[in-house]
Amino acid sequence: MLTTTTDEETDMSCGGGVTEPQKVAIIFAFCGVGYQGMQKNPGAKTIEGELEEALFHAGAVPESIRGKPKLYDFARSARTDKGVSAVGQVVSGRFNVDPPGFVDRLNSNLPNQIRIFGYKHVTPSFSSKKFCDRRRYVYLLPVFALDPISHRDRETVMASLGPGEEYVKCFECSERGRKIPGLVGNWKDVEVGSIQEDSCKLNTNSTEKINGEGNVMAETKSKFCYGEKEKERFNRILSCYVGSYNFHNFTTRTKADDPAANRQIISFTANTVINLDGIDFIKCEVLGKSFMLHQIRKMMGLAVAIMRNCASESLIQTAFSKDVNITVPMAPEVGLYLDECFFTSYNKKFEDSHEEVSMEAYKEEAEAFKLKHIYSHICATERKYGNMALWLHSLNYRNYPDLNFGSHGHNNRVQISCSEES
Repeated sequence: MLTTTTDEETDMSCGGGVTEPQKVAIIFAFCGVGYQGMQKNPGAKTIEGELEEALFHAGAVPESIRGKPKLYDFARSARTDKGVSAVGQVVSGRFNVDPPGFVDRLNSNLPNQIRIFGYKHVTPSFSSKKFCDRRRYVYLLPVFALDPISHRDRETVMASLGPGEEYVKCFECSERGRKIPGLVGNWKDVEVGSIQEDSCKLNTNSTEKINGEGNVMAETKSKFCYGEKEKERFNRILSCYVGSYNFHNFTTRTKADDPAANRQIISFTANTVINLDGIDFIKCEVLGKSFMLHQIRKMMGLAVAIMRNCASESLIQTAFSKDVNITVPMAPEVGLYLDECFFTSYNKKFEDSHEEVSMEAYKEEAEAFKLKHIYSHICATERKYGNMALWLHSLNYRNYPDLNFGSHGHNNRVQISCSEES
């Protein structure tokens, strides 16, 4: 919209033209590796910091208000934690989007791991935070994480029984482990059961070879898979989160009596398995109105602990109690990404006068970005650093004694199953 009005609007011009800033919603994606989250934080490298500079260099924001997002009504639809990615992030503000080519100008001033898909003209009162009524996140969970005997108990594996004995290692992630008496000399073929619970074993169908240095080499023949039985159980566990509850135990620095602790989960499912470079991942999708810091990662952490028989399903309901304070395990950040933000109420109200704010027009572009940057990063990180495997080694009662909270009867048997290597 071209105009010649006030000096302030003239200052918002780009390339010498006289234009008026327009309220728009910008839809984009980013891979969160190397960033301290979405929200701008002094001294930290953030997605918002990169975007602010790109907006200035693209001519969308004048020098006079550079670095002052409140003055151009900036808002974000979701905050993401350190290392977390996004496919359908939305920010809004009053920007100069003229002349044509605004998206290209923005992308030319951004690294490849941040891509602008497009923008939509919105009402003057629009806020991508206030008008976003639902947010969907995805957590890509390696299938092996649900196998109760895969990557067991890091603290036990690393424990030493005394001098002169040899170490064993977890074959999958080379985690250094417990010293085992008598495992010296030449190569020996040893059935897993013959070394009892002293090694970090993958499954009961593995054959391990132990060399003179005590390193375990395993030829894995695991029968664990995410079949219908496992899928039904995992989805039942995730469904325990659905509804309106007090999530004070699933975040940090939020007390039970704080109204902010009350959140609503609309759906939480894990029905799809995708293979990325030879690793099977379960696509866990959670839809909610809004989420707190670390909430999704803690929900995933407890759900995995239950699947691995380290806690009972009833612990989820216990954690919702205002008078209970427990430490819930938090899954690694690398598998989590913001999938889409929804503006259903806004779109319905203004469908006759304004453009729809959605990912519909950018689905193919978003999918390509997801595969190239986000999925590849998640897979490569797991292969190189074994984030999930190392976290699983830490999932024990020494690190998380509250997993045993309120255990009685049958749950005591579960405790023994999870801590039998202690």
